[in-house]
Amino acid sequence: MTTKLSVLLGFTAVFLTLVYLSATAGWKTAVAAPLAPTTVFLPLVVGSGEAGSGVPTIGPVHSGEGTYYNATGAGNCAFPASPQNLMVAAMNHIDYGTADLCGATIRVNGPKGSVDVRIVDQCPECPQGDVDLSREAFAVIADIPQGRVPITWQIISPALDGPISYYFKPDSSQWWAGIQIRNHRNPIAKFEYRSGSTFIEVPRQEYNFFEVSGMGAGPYTFRVTDVLGNVIQDSNIPLSPGSSVPGGSQFPAP
Repeated sequence: MTTKLSVLLGFTAVFLTLVYLSATAGWKTAVAAPLAPTTVFLPLVVGSGEAGSGVPTIGPVHSGEGTYYNATGAGNCAFPASPQNLMVAAMNHIDYGTADLCGATIRVNGPKGSVDVRIVDQCPECPQGDVDLSREAFAVIADIPQGRVPITWQIISPALDGPISYYFKPDSSQWWAGIQIRNHRNPIAKFEYRSGSTFIEVPRQEYNFFEVSGMGAGPYTFRVTDVLGNVIQDSNIPLSPGSSVPGGSQFPAP
């Protein structure tokens, strides 16, 4: 009886030991193999143009909504169509002013990234802060099906090839002329011509032409001022209806 009891107790002890060791081993395995932390790297999305490359900026950052339209490069600013470059946009009517931002370049930031666009048109129905982009430009900052997305934007001063130029409306003459400033790095604030020893400021129309009567047959001396106060003065500019005359220089960076 004593022998059977001893054997039974011995088997019981071995069994309990195995259970303990198994449990202990399992517990140690669970503690020794925790899940490794996961790190997710999100790429910085930058669109076309020079976004993110340190191009100088002008003025405050604006906020609003971005939409898109079937742009050609033409529009209220009276620039010719630019099928070779459709990174263009229409500005809301308040920020557009009297063609104040025509020809300016702005950087638009959206959900997917940034894109630099040239202002060529006005969006009369857009509230202040909104920008209506070409379909091509909108696709850089958001998915087309979204249609309308929150954006921020700011005027930038990109480097341009060549000097500013003066485009004369086709019906310009010594009695009346319409002049448009093209290829300007910074937004234009003022255009003047010299009469004798005095410079006379010419008013700008909403369709981005400076129109003047009685300027004479030329050649002319013009003075152009950008929004930063930089001044370009060009002499011996001939009357050239329907064509552009290059100036002698370009505006500097801010």
